[in-house]
Amino acid sequence: METFLEIMAVLCGIVGVAGCVLPVLPGTPLTYVGCVLLALTSYHPFSWTFMIVWGVLTVVVQLADYYLPAVMTSKFGGSPYAKRGSMVGVIAGFFVWPPWGLILCPFLGAFIGELLWDRNNSKQHAFKVAVGSFVAFLLGTGAKLVVSSMMLFYIIKELIAH
Repeated sequence: METFLEIMAVLCGIVGVAGCVLPVLPGTPLTYVGCVLLALTSYHPFSWTFMIVWGVLTVVVQLADYYLPAVMTSKFGGSPYAKRGSMVGVIAGFFVWPPWGLILCPFLGAFIGELLWDRNNSKQHAFKVAVGSFVAFLLGTGAKLVVSSMMLFYIIKELIAH
């Protein structure tokens, strides 16, 4: 059973890090599950403090990733169409031209969505909104990658030490 938990912990960690850039996988929570699985082994490598801190970070990063695009798009003057366009872009980018589609399509989606919302508005404004959406995507994805990568590091570190 120990070996099974260790293998599953590593797999959850690796798939979780991949899930940080693939919108179909819950990246950071999956990596945290890897930590939980490793903590269930007989040698209990992680303290309660470690698990609580990384659990809180997981929740914070997930919430930020969910709310950040809407907040940043609004902050840059974006409409609901720009927000929806950005989300459609994330999904389309996964299928269109990975991994570049995941970067470019949310930007294009927000740009096109903003242009559709107010056709009298300038392309310059739509570009500014798209930049805000893109910055939110980078911040959210970057935060998820950092947190998930650190948890995967600790999983592997503890397995090597054991």
